[in-house]
Amino acid sequence: MPKKVVSETERRRRRPTRQGTVLSERLIVQTALRMLHEHGASGLTARRLGAALGADPSTLYRYFAGLDGLTRAIGEELMGRALDSWRPTGKWRADLRALGLAIHASYLAHPHAALLTASRVTGRPREIEVDETILGILRGAGFGDTDAVGLYHSFIDLALAFAALDAGALAIKDEVREADEEMWTSTYARLPAQTHPHIAATAHLLAERMNHSAYPAVLDTLLDHAQTRLAATRIQATDTT
Repeated sequence: MPKKVVSETERRRRRPTRQGTVLSERLIVQTALRMLHEHGASGLTARRLGAALGADPSTLYRYFAGLDGLTRAIGEELMGRALDSWRPTGKWRADLRALGLAIHASYLAHPHAALLTASRVTGRPREIEVDETILGILRGAGFGDTDAVGLYHSFIDLALAFAALDAGALAIKDEVREADEEMWTSTYARLPAQTHPHIAATAHLLAERMNHSAYPAVLDTLLDHAQTRLAATRIQATDTT
């Protein structure tokens, strides 16, 4: 049976590790992020984490409900970092765009962690704060609750889907990723117009665009739709008064 997760107050009373470090939930998460960066998801184990912290591996279970609980905390940390880097302006579209880009960038800064956590719902405070912020922006802009929830759903799934997609490219070895990227010039650009007329006609544009994330462009498309929807809602409200 796993050990009971104890309160933060009880943890602070504990002695430092053999390396002289006083453990905290945040320190464990930061160490786990470093291990994911260095070794990938397969390298994150309780044993390795304990060794990196200078603590018994079982210590993890006093802070988290196992590695799954730690995974949720890592996802929360990435969301929290995005929110901390974001500065609202009071203009709903600009604020949503900036927050979406901040979420995407936070996950791409830790690609292995992104692949591990992008599909998870953590239910932890910082993630909840992000969700509350997005819904607040939408409702404050004048979207009805149904539209606000629908747009929130599309917005957050879009950010996390592109985070996972783009992180996947960053998580592979450099030489593999570079070989993939070169395909647009080494293979696609050399396809003959007789057999592949559409690719041949656009090959130079494909080479320019396809190694960059489409997230900003797709995010703008979503926000265009939202803006159109909001304008229509306002017109409808005016017509009924």
